[in-house]
Amino acid sequence: MAVFNGKQMEPFHSGEVFHLWSYLYNTQCYMVTLQVFINHTDDQQLNEILNDMLENLFKEEQEQVEAILKETGIRLPPSPPDRPNVEVQDIPAGARFNDSEIVQLVLKELLNSKLACSYLVGISIFQDIRTLFQDFQTQLSEFEFKLIQIAKEKGWYTAPPINIK
Repeated sequence: MAVFNGKQMEPFHSGEVFHLWSYLYNTQCYMVTLQVFINHTDDQQLNEILNDMLENLFKEEQEQVEAILKETGIRLPPSPPDRPNVEVQDIPAGARFNDSEIVQLVLKELLNSKLACSYLVGISIFQDIRTLFQDFQTQLSEFEFKLIQIAKEKGWYTAPPINIK
């Protein structure tokens, strides 16, 4: 029997194990990517949002999913090493991501994470897991909204063409 939130329950099925493990692995990898993006931006607002996402979204998700896997005896995925902080001026112009690219790449990752959360909610037979990933999905949506607002304010948002007939 697995133990989750201090109560005994039946073990996870293979789909839950695979997707919980994969979600944790992807989160750990994306945290490193965010560190790179933080190094590449010189916009203060974007930097604050990226740091907030790293500290208050992805690290919390990592800790919570890691705790679930540990409690149920599932081996944790390897975690990539953190990236060192560098000054944006030290990155050559041709090798640097610009702010609009960073926003689009982060929005894409938020969408992928929301889809993964939705899938886990759909396959899990445990209400605790379903609720946890619904909460993750809500938090991801909140950061997505913040990023879209900044992108619009800064002129980084490229809207698709309007279809008026």
